[in-house]
Amino acid sequence: MSLAHLSAVYLPAIEAELKRALGSSPEHLREYYAMMEYHLGWDAPQAVSGKRLRPLLCLLTCAASGGEWERALPMGAAIELLHNFSLIHDDIQDNSPLRRGRPTVWHKWGQAQAINAGDAMFTLAHLAPHALTVSAEVALKALEIFDRTCLTLTQGQYLDMAFETRARVTVAEYLAMIEGKTAALVAASAELGALLAGADSERRVHYQQFGRCLGLAFQIEDDLLGIWGDPAVTGKSAASDLEKRKKSLPVVYGLEQSAEFAQAYARPHTPDESLSEMVMTLERLGAHESANQLAYDLTARASQHFDEAAPSGEAGHALRELTDQLLNRQQ
Repeated sequence: MSLAHLSAVYLPAIEAELKRALGSSPEHLREYYAMMEYHLGWDAPQAVSGKRLRPLLCLLTCAASGGEWERALPMGAAIELLHNFSLIHDDIQDNSPLRRGRPTVWHKWGQAQAINAGDAMFTLAHLAPHALTVSAEVALKALEIFDRTCLTLTQGQYLDMAFETRARVTVAEYLAMIEGKTAALVAASAELGALLAGADSERRVHYQQFGRCLGLAFQIEDDLLGIWGDPAVTGKSAASDLEKRKKSLPVVYGLEQSAEFAQAYARPHTPDESLSEMVMTLERLGAHESANQLAYDLTARASQHFDEAAPSGEAGHALRELTDQLLNRQQ
């Protein structure tokens, strides 16, 4: 069975579990719940709700490890709620007015109430696993992995924000940041699915490392798309990350290689600035080639751990298909 067929079964179940985890609101708290429902995209077409990739990965990993995918639904909901908590707070911290083409929660309700909405989603993420139907030992291990991931996620966000005010960031520091902000939750999604299926510790480590390498490679590809991506595919203007002065991996590499580029990048973007020249400078410095090579190496390592984890059945094939889709986006 293909990824599309399994997604058609899994995704509605994930959505139903998210709604169960959120619960129904009393009348006097209707707007409070409306903020979370709005962010989750329940008031609009599915295009604004997100792809639910992390809980989908959790369910697929569970099934591919020989477990019943339904058993992983509460943890899938917890993972998605945690991810969305981070997005609500990230939008506030970045002062971002839009997400998925419409006003962010803080832009619509104000920063103070958006913080409340994010805090509520974080708490609901910790309540969702209470519905797990597994042994106490497995449940406690799952909660430990989940809580450690929460901490790592916020550490990555701290580093990301700290980098904004620094003139120089090393490649090693950048990779540590995206390991926390992006890769940790992907890694946990894969590991938790395997844990809930009853996989042994060695197999869980391979799933965890598969998810980690997958998350890192995905973020690096996103960095490449932010500079060299086709606007018709990405939906963003060419070199949009340079215009915003983001410290993505190619930029960090360029900052390490050239003091002249570092000086130019430290100056605010102006309408008459030629971003194409900056792109060519990064290419000349080897930033594009270096980032591409690292993404390739991480993809190979993800594939190796995938094979060692030995996912099986229809879910295993679908998991491979999902991985290929995530790691082969068009530039």
